[in-house]
Amino acid sequence: MSVLKVVELLGNSKESFEDAVQQVITEASKTIKDIKSVYVQDMQVTVVDNKISEYRVNAKVTFEILEK
Repeated sequence: MSVLKVVELLGNSKESFEDAVQQVITEASKTIKDIKSVYVQDMQVTVVDNKISEYRVNAKVTFEILEK
């Protein structure tokens, strides 16, 4: 039997939504092993001078809790 845990993380990027999600995965993988999936719950952008300045995502990262 496996047990999964979900943590909610925020990511941002100057490049794209895809890069913002990758930033979440990259940072989460530094302390979380065996990431199973990432669910993007919300996406938004910040705007400066009528242009997108930053992409932001609110993501839920799912991973398996390892048995001892």
